[in-house]
Amino acid sequence: MAKKIIAGLLASAMVVGTMGVGVQAEEASVEGMTVAFIPKVTGNAFFESANDGAQAYAEEWGITVEYMGNSVAGAAEQVEVINQAINSGVDAICISTVDAAGVSDALQEAMDMGITVCTWDSDANVEDRALMVSQGTPEVLGQMLVDMSVDALEKRGLDPENDEIKYCWHYSQATVTDQNSWQVAGEAIIAENYPNWVNVAEDNYYSEQDSEKAVTVGASILSNHEDIDLIICNDSTALPGQLQAAQNAGLDRDSITITGFASPNSIKEYCTAGILYEWGLWDCQIQGALGCYVAAYLAAGNEVAVGDTISVPSIGDVTIEANDCISEGAETGDTNNGVVLLPERVVFTEDNMDEYDF
Repeated sequence: MAKKIIAGLLASAMVVGTMGVGVQAEEASVEGMTVAFIPKVTGNAFFESANDGAQAYAEEWGITVEYMGNSVAGAAEQVEVINQAINSGVDAICISTVDAAGVSDALQEAMDMGITVCTWDSDANVEDRALMVSQGTPEVLGQMLVDMSVDALEKRGLDPENDEIKYCWHYSQATVTDQNSWQVAGEAIIAENYPNWVNVAEDNYYSEQDSEKAVTVGASILSNHEDIDLIICNDSTALPGQLQAAQNAGLDRDSITITGFASPNSIKEYCTAGILYEWGLWDCQIQGALGCYVAAYLAAGNEVAVGDTISVPSIGDVTIEANDCISEGAETGDTNNGVVLLPERVVFTEDNMDEYDF
């Protein structure tokens, strides 16, 4: 079970806000709901861990979570999975999209069939889903990536404020909304606070959530930029691939700085081997479970609006935020549309990584 669980909550959820603080709304139980839980790609430690969390909580909540995915990360493959979910008669879909535009028609078809659509990890178009369970705003996650970079550079003995730091970004693909938003926010933070840093790539490096390609792309970065100081991998497949490429090249954390987002279990071996100082993530088990819960909650007939709070058994209270908290300028529907933000994120190092098992 995921760490930092808030226990001892009521066995049923409560919404407050539109009815007034402290007024319990009459609501439908989530028991008996079936949710199709769709990752970007199967076989990735992040998504498998998220499913582990969803399955563990689902048993407690009395819902069924069907983990439905494809070993290839692509819009066409996700559309196929969405269609399978529709045909299987699920009550809700909770999806991490590879390409928001590429799956738009399929998600609209699901909603037309009366299926609730929610997202987690990577968003759909806001008109193609109800609630999004997000790991954080672009500004929060962009700042986290820059902060980890700065800290690791300093541990190497460099001066990020004054040294010319040569860097680049390596992640999945240009169509993934969340990773691109973090990259854009991170670039803005770097430009404002570290104007001496130089991005050595004309474009970002992409490895399309393919674990083998992540290694080959990682190797090409190292061969094309032999004097690079920093590689930021804001993707859970790119980070281990880049670390493997560095290890293959005989590099370690004192010769190059690599950091980013990935589940702790997928990176521990590289940290133990001295290939990186630190990396980060959020509790993906909680995120996966929470995505499935809110999808089941709305599928059961409950309604929420911005400002409302849902009390989720064994996880805690979550508040519905407007869509523009993660996507500038995005509009939010009057009901059953918005964002739920995870409350915290974690930086992993050799000192704390064994406290986490996902």
